[in-house]
Amino acid sequence: MRRCAGPDVKAVVYDRYGSPDVLRIENVPVPTPAAGQVRVKVAATSVNLSDWEALRGSPAYARIGGLRAPLRRTLGSDIAGVVDDVGEGVTRFRVGDEVYGDNLTLMGGFAQYALAPESVLARKPSELTFAEASTIPQAGAIALRGTEKVVAGSRVLINGAGGGSGSFAVQLAKRLGAHVTGVDNAAKQDFMRSVGADEVIDYEREDFTRTTRPYDLILDLVAHRSVFAYRRALAPRGRYRCVGGSVRALLRVLTVGSVLGRVTGRSLGVLVVRPGPAHFGPLAELCVAGDVRIHIDRSVALEDVPAALARVGEGRALGKVVVVP
Repeated sequence: MRRCAGPDVKAVVYDRYGSPDVLRIENVPVPTPAAGQVRVKVAATSVNLSDWEALRGSPAYARIGGLRAPLRRTLGSDIAGVVDDVGEGVTRFRVGDEVYGDNLTLMGGFAQYALAPESVLARKPSELTFAEASTIPQAGAIALRGTEKVVAGSRVLINGAGGGSGSFAVQLAKRLGAHVTGVDNAAKQDFMRSVGADEVIDYEREDFTRTTRPYDLILDLVAHRSVFAYRRALAPRGRYRCVGGSVRALLRVLTVGSVLGRVTGRSLGVLVVRPGPAHFGPLAELCVAGDVRIHIDRSVALEDVPAALARVGEGRALGKVVVVP
């Protein structure tokens, strides 16, 4: 039985790219799920760097689908909540199920209700709170993919280790027996050590690419340096993978970096992260087992979404920031 949509509900919306000042809370109709969609009563949504990029419309790839104005008026992809209604053809979930997932296509998590394709959601482990579950999908998929080829005894450097994906990646690399170096700003040095980094670097004071002990893997979550610098920091047969960064940096990695890597016996490329529960679910299992810890920097209300986005976008968050409608 389809539930009545009911009165308007609150959502954080924006109509043009810009700073957090362009965001506002607005009363919007409760969305109605189409075929294959689930309506989720949102209990928590974690903030990702992709939200910050979509807010600002920068880098340029953040404007895909909406060159002049945002394609989606409400940001927030990593949602956790309770199924409130289902569209035609939905078979995996029923009203009342507790779910979580990365809703990157439709977004909408910074609101009281959000629509999501059935395929992007998984049942929330009962051992995790909604806030904890919301931290996992996007950051977890990146961390798992970025560390999947780590072997015991290897030297791993994670640039951006004090954020959401970075703090997961440090722990995963340590579990696999690597010596891990974390790179981030001065305020995150102690935090990186607390999640397991063997060494830490303040990027404002030290150039991690000028090292006397090169790395077998560099996972770069904030790519800004030249491919020649990255190659210099890699050991023979070492791998460099970046996630995000400027369009110029990504293009150089894909072009010059690819050629440079083949010539020098190293591998430089962009990390391809696959979406869906199969690619973040394994991290949730590790969190439930206590093998990986979830670090929530703070939880905020819808009214504080602008400040939360700025905290993540400006690199001040220790781990994940969560919005609780």
